[in-house]
Amino acid sequence: MSLQQPAVFCNMVFNWPVLHWNAKYLSEVLDGRTIRFRMGMKKGDTAPQFETKCSYVEATLEEFLAWTSGQPTSVSRPFSCYDSSEYWAYADYKYIARIFEDKTEIFKDIMWSDFGFPGRNGKESTLWIGSAGANTPCHLDSYGCNLVLQIQGRKRWHLFPPSNTTFLYPTRIPYEESSIFSKVNIVSPDLRHYPQFRKAQAHVVTLNPGQVLFVPRHWWHYVESVDPITVSINSWIELDADHKARVEEAITRTLVCAIKSAETPSHVDAWLNPTEVEATSHEINLQYLNGAISAYLEYQTVTVSEDRDPSTHDTEKEASSCKRRKIQVNTKPEDYKSETHEAGFTVVKAKKLEKIPFGVHLIPVLPQSQEASSVGAGAVESDSRDLLSENEEGHFGKSRCTGKQSVMSNDCETLADQTDSDSTANSSQMAISTNDLLDCLVNPQVITLVADLLLERERV
Repeated sequence: MSLQQPAVFCNMVFNWPVLHWNAKYLSEVLDGRTIRFRMGMKKGDTAPQFETKCSYVEATLEEFLAWTSGQPTSVSRPFSCYDSSEYWAYADYKYIARIFEDKTEIFKDIMWSDFGFPGRNGKESTLWIGSAGANTPCHLDSYGCNLVLQIQGRKRWHLFPPSNTTFLYPTRIPYEESSIFSKVNIVSPDLRHYPQFRKAQAHVVTLNPGQVLFVPRHWWHYVESVDPITVSINSWIELDADHKARVEEAITRTLVCAIKSAETPSHVDAWLNPTEVEATSHEINLQYLNGAISAYLEYQTVTVSEDRDPSTHDTEKEASSCKRRKIQVNTKPEDYKSETHEAGFTVVKAKKLEKIPFGVHLIPVLPQSQEASSVGAGAVESDSRDLLSENEEGHFGKSRCTGKQSVMSNDCETLADQTDSDSTANSSQMAISTNDLLDCLVNPQVITLVADLLLERERV
């Protein structure tokens, strides 16, 4: 895949009907249907506002709009306990196929096919509606890459490369399959407890209506609504790397559920994210793990077979084009003639994959300057002027662009550094909690090693 850093696509969706999906229009389409809003405090502390710490409201979009505009509580009744000057509301992760299940004709308003995904539309997309300050805690997605279209208002994205994982103090509590959270509040970091965050390199961009952000695989991101009302949609794009990621997620689920379920009831915290209905049994988790391993090994066998018999590969690739795109993971640049890339954006007919046509229509999200990040990467905001005017010469950011990043960098050294700093910062704490233990057991570096060992064992 040639595009390995966040980038903003401009002038790609000007003819998409979905651009008129502002909150008022969606309120009319939903016609009184209630949706769930997550409520959070605008003035938070140094701890992230995880979903387990938020309250929830069932309301219509009409009531949400009345609340954000300061209308009487009689009109915005479900929000009556929340002062809009102190709280934000977020209708997040709303799968369009579910909330518009009786209006499937509007799926075609979203045309991801323009990005190289034939047949992909609103059915495979998710809707996000929020008020100013509404945010998603910093996390990375275990599966796929991400395309995000901003429709109404602006959102500010703080992104960090996979190589920054150690600096972001990953945790699986709250637990949610496919999401690894950071223990750091990106915009108000507690550097005493998380000193390694000083080394994190933030890539910050304010996404404007009509722009599409590409978030590469395993890039960390914290997202916050800037304007009074924001509407955006996204689609997670499947990748071949997801086969192994499912094995890693199955291992994580098995360990987290087994250990947290064994805790004394009086000590149990809200460890399941609201998106997880219940803790699955150990037997079910082992079935899931064995299924993920079998699927991965089968995929590897098919891939080897395709590599040995190109004619079979071409036939199967054509037959499966509507479902998933087969990725030539081990293809060398010099052998590259015409291949659809991992992110599926474009068919490249060139020998040098590193050459990306950045310019006014495709703008890289570059890292902040070292001066900005040295005081806490998330604490300094980039200039929020219109992205296009900032990038008349095809530039964004203040320093050089980083090259391809690896999820693991200097595993032993960085893990040791984090352990030492954590020990120093928390020397006053006498007891190790269950969550402390889990942070080590299901650390992404550890889980990757365990997955490799299990897969090697099954290959024998």
